[in-house]
Amino acid sequence: MSGALSKRGPGRFARLGLFAFMLLPSSGTHAAPATGPYTVVLGIAQDGGLPQAGCRKACCTSGRHENVASLALVDPGSRRWWLFDATPDFRAQLARMAREAPACSLAGVFLTHAHIGHYTGLMHLGREAMGARDMPVWAMPRMRDYLSANGPWSQLVKLRNIELRPLVADSAVAPTASLSVTPFLVPHRDEFSETVGFRIAGAGGSVAFLPDIDKWERWDRRVEGMLHDVNVAYLDGTFFDGAELPGRDMREIPHPYVVETLDRLAPLPEATRARVRFIHLNHTNRALDPKSAERLRIKRAGMRVAAEGERVAL
Repeated sequence: MSGALSKRGPGRFARLGLFAFMLLPSSGTHAAPATGPYTVVLGIAQDGGLPQAGCRKACCTSGRHENVASLALVDPGSRRWWLFDATPDFRAQLARMAREAPACSLAGVFLTHAHIGHYTGLMHLGREAMGARDMPVWAMPRMRDYLSANGPWSQLVKLRNIELRPLVADSAVAPTASLSVTPFLVPHRDEFSETVGFRIAGAGGSVAFLPDIDKWERWDRRVEGMLHDVNVAYLDGTFFDGAELPGRDMREIPHPYVVETLDRLAPLPEATRARVRFIHLNHTNRALDPKSAERLRIKRAGMRVAAEGERVAL
């Protein structure tokens, strides 16, 4: 496997055949405070969230709620945290982080691409809301151009609410001396920007965040190689299968179906499959329901659906 995901092999514990990460308790009233850096899941739903606007099906009328897919990187030592994708649920996710890490402040945002669930939360940094000052926003070249040239995002740049910082594929950014964030390009519907996933690494482990990608076979890398290179991988789980949206041409919205990923990864060792967490689930995806047959099938395959509040130590 080429690129950033192959530049850094498994850590010392992985070479010993042990997990080089620890899943910490989900954040909440009785969660143990973390002393080292970690990631925490802030949402698991596709761009429209759950419930989704205009949907009157059972999936959206049951009273269940899921925030849009996002991840936070927290460093208690420096009292800072970084957001991966600014979603439509930005306000709720910032409020959650105020409870999760009250001593830490938002120090920047990393963007995957220019679809509505991944960057529109930036509006809350503007003068009508937070009135942020020079908030670092790391983005790929086309993504930076898009934000700079199109309102209302261009106003955030002009008024210095945000400070656009460059990302280069397979080149690491170091938020602190012990943490690195490396973007890697993936194929997707790139109408306005490139699309990237991220490898987030610390001294004690690493996480991949890949909420959006076209079919696995369109990628010039192998997802299997990525699983060998990280300790936890948050993978695109948008649709469970191709029958999920009757009457819709699924070729217009290509994603690797969960069933395709389960079949593809089935030959891998159990410990490797256990690193998979499906994220970015569409409101129609029955795997969102913990009691569904679809969720059980994922569990029997040795994988999981991500859970909001789930922490991974780095």
